Amino acid sequence: MRDVDQTPTEESPYECFECGNVVLAEDNPGLCSDCGGEMRNRRTPIE
Repeated sequence: MRDVDQTPTEESPYECFECGNVVLAEDNPGLCSDCGGEMRNRRTPIE
């Protein structure tokens, strides 16, 4: 697994697992505003 270089004050792209909606946020937005699905940080690899 590779290290993810992140700055705490930097916005990261978060993508919805269900609909693919992408938002920029400093913290995980939790649930998608479009469909209510789970969001993931796109900079974190999926295992």
